[in-house]
Amino acid sequence: MDAPLLEARQLVIDIPGRADGRALDIAIRPGQVWGVLGPNGAGKTTLLHTLAGLRVPRQGDVRVRGKEMAGWRRRALARELAVVFQERHEGFPATVMETALIGRHPWLSPWQMEGAEDIAIARAALASLSVAHLAQRLLATLSGGERQRVAIATALAQTPSVWLADEPTNHLDLHHQVAVMALLAEQAAAGCGVLLCLHDLNLAARWCDHILLLYPDGEACFGPAQTMLVPEALSRLYGQPLLTTEIDGTRVFVPGR
Repeated sequence: MDAPLLEARQLVIDIPGRADGRALDIAIRPGQVWGVLGPNGAGKTTLLHTLAGLRVPRQGDVRVRGKEMAGWRRRALARELAVVFQERHEGFPATVMETALIGRHPWLSPWQMEGAEDIAIARAALASLSVAHLAQRLLATLSGGERQRVAIATALAQTPSVWLADEPTNHLDLHHQVAVMALLAEQAAAGCGVLLCLHDLNLAARWCDHILLLYPDGEACFGPAQTMLVPEALSRLYGQPLLTTEIDGTRVFVPGR
């Protein structure tokens, strides 16, 4: 079995006002796509930020390639791990190409300018998300879905080994939802590890091979998708009856009455 790219060891995320939940011991290995599911307020985003090293856990630690997060230099860590946030705030005017090139910064020395190879990687990433034609547009002039695709292209240009994405299909129409999930599956097939916070059960059923369920009280359970994506567990998770059927070998979920 391949060594984990990202591990949580006895991890308890820090959510103010909530008692400690179950300590997580999970390992994301090359080729795996993990889906994190749970109702609003369950801690999906907090977990993702903790795994990215952006928040300090209440207990436990996170390791990248077996090395504790605190032992990584930020630039070296950014070569390994990319984060796609649910919400972004652009700090200054930038074009789409300038934004995509931010993904190359971990690979440059301080004050080094992007070279031809970096520009080619960024341009290819934009093309993969079908936004290359917007390269000279200011990011602020784009729609929410276009900005989301640029954000994913920026992470793609980073060439990480681990993807952490919070609602990566947010603002996207159906066609681009499928395209983004297919791209992330391709990244896993190429040897990356992928962890996604999702609200759409059907996207999780179609694309994820492992599932982590987060409950509002801090409890959690996880395992292979085929054992986790069952109506009984998901109905309890969301407090909503669910019905399921199968289409082309994939489970499909719909709300019950």
